[in-house]
Amino acid sequence: MTRRFLAVTAMLLLVSAAAWADTLVLTNGRRIQGELIGVFGREIEFEERSGFTRRVIRVPRRDIARIEFQTEEQVGFGGGRNETDAFPGVPRGMRERQVNVTAREPWTDTGVDVRQGQTIYFQASGETRWGPNRRDGAAGERNSPYNAGRPLPDRPAAALIGRIGENDLIFIGADPGPYRVRSNGRLYLGINDDFFQDNTGALRVTISY
Repeated sequence: MTRRFLAVTAMLLLVSAAAWADTLVLTNGRRIQGELIGVFGREIEFEERSGFTRRVIRVPRRDIARIEFQTEEQVGFGGGRNETDAFPGVPRGMRERQVNVTAREPWTDTGVDVRQGQTIYFQASGETRWGPNRRDGAAGERNSPYNAGRPLPDRPAAALIGRIGENDLIFIGADPGPYRVRSNGRLYLGINDDFFQDNTGALRVTISY
């Protein structure tokens, strides 16, 4: 009875893991289940999961047709959601852009220019690894201590943050908004950290603007 229970439990765990996995779809039709770790130049890093086996692979961007994320969104690697409906709480008719915010770079250029008084929203998923045994999502570290080296010293470490132009910083975290833009300029996204060399992973952020 115990052996049967363990076998059923293992099967349920496998089914659950498969149901929540990201799916990497290659241009040759192959589908790889796992988790997107990050984007590094012309390659992406992906943790392939098959049963109890896990391995990290690097795949050239030119070989990727799309990535289907855990939320069942299908995203072409060049960006942009295929779904036409806005996220809950986001007004219909807004433009959207999806950006992979890698934990290795201080700032990621979203390609979005905003203007003073404009309203923008953010929806973030995924997590970053930002040091030994530290993994967090967009909300960042709980009970995070003050660190003068971070862009926003008194806000949680590794949380999602934004920058407009060169100096206008925004704390985003896991709050979708709305955010009222204070100045004109290009929007950049990053994580609230002061050391990036040991970071891995990425946040998947959809910007509604």
